[in-house]
Amino acid sequence: MTTHAYDDGTIICDDEGITVRRYYPWGAKRIPYASIRGVETLPLTGANKVRRWRIWGSGDFVHWWNLDARRPRKDVALVLDVGRRVRPTITPDDATAVARIIAGKGRG
Repeated sequence: MTTHAYDDGTIICDDEGITVRRYYPWGAKRIPYASIRGVETLPLTGANKVRRWRIWGSGDFVHWWNLDARRPRKDVALVLDVGRRVRPTITPDDATAVARIIAGKGRG
């Protein structure tokens, strides 16, 4: 049985990796911790405030945002470096907790 260290309904962190719900139009994306090379905190304030209105998809062909209708009310995103040009960019309800979990797995 897999235990969830974090689950806010959109982002799930379990023993093996992260599941990003509503990443693709057809479903979730699974990212093993071993695939994560680093994590960058991206403030959704100041000059980046416009990014909080990116509800889904990409506006710059670098960041890919999962569907999150609550993003306009959030102040920070996590950009996951998975070794590819396009980086999954997520907005968990508790970004600090998710970043801590990834760091605890030896990543980020």
